[in-house]
Amino acid sequence: MEKEAKIYVAGHRGMVGSAIFRKLQQTGFDNIVTRSSSELDLRDQQAVATFFAEEKPDYVFLAAAKVGGIVANNTYRADFLYENLMIQNNIIHNSYKQGVKKLMFLGSSCIYPKLAPQPLKEEYLLTGSLEYTNEPYAIAKIAGIKMCDAYRAQYGCNFVSVMPTNLYGYNDNYHPQNSHVLPALIRKFHEAKVNGAEEVVVWGTGSPRREFLFADDLADACVTLMDIYDEPNLINIGTGEDITIKELAEIISEIIGYEGKLVFDAAKPDGTPRKLMDVSKLHSYGWKHSVGLKEGIKLAYSDFLSKLEETAVAS
Repeated sequence: MEKEAKIYVAGHRGMVGSAIFRKLQQTGFDNIVTRSSSELDLRDQQAVATFFAEEKPDYVFLAAAKVGGIVANNTYRADFLYENLMIQNNIIHNSYKQGVKKLMFLGSSCIYPKLAPQPLKEEYLLTGSLEYTNEPYAIAKIAGIKMCDAYRAQYGCNFVSVMPTNLYGYNDNYHPQNSHVLPALIRKFHEAKVNGAEEVVVWGTGSPRREFLFADDLADACVTLMDIYDEPNLINIGTGEDITIKELAEIISEIIGYEGKLVFDAAKPDGTPRKLMDVSKLHSYGWKHSVGLKEGIKLAYSDFLSKLEETAVAS
């Protein structure tokens, strides 16, 4: 990407989009276009078409999406499918119409079959049934991958797809019902510590294995790949390392300083047994993550505390 190029970061206020925005600024890009959801409803076909016609960005990072954890995905199944399809359809199609030089579509590791062999290789896409609880979100993301490839095949568009593993970091969502597992546990253990709770109940058995990548590492990978990755299909972005939910809970408990009991509610869903990315393709491009899990959780917890302070001051 040329330093003077106009770059549109869709979803710049979310965890991923804000990380990409920061990385671009740190790398010397200052012609960055953004719109908040109140300024531009990405589900609105005409509004998005007008935006692209007026701004004509050179490059697009498509990090905007309706996201959430198991409860949110399973509760708002129609919303997750409809809204994500609308967002990506509008942005991808108008990127083609306005001659965007390159678009990067960000998906999710949930696109892979529930019982796919581990670690998850890119070629495992569409080889089996999806995890039911987040199937609508996964289907939307799969459609985005295929849409990028279709526009590449039919129109010669340089649209690429990257599949991040589970993410956490600055600007994460700590909502008690709609957040992902790592931020949800940070909030749970913090509140248990503050309230002197004797135990913290964690959903599931604690046995599922998950991989976690710090969002600023993802942003670094995305900006790097925008320059050097030009293939159809998709590329995984992750660490290539995973731990059990039980181990994750113990690490977070230790970092936060909670000294109570840890209880697992096996009556609640575990989700996919394991989701570990095969990142050999990513490593072949010379990129590896740099933020370790404990270091990243400490940074995320500090960010969580700063958000609490901001909320307290505002109220």
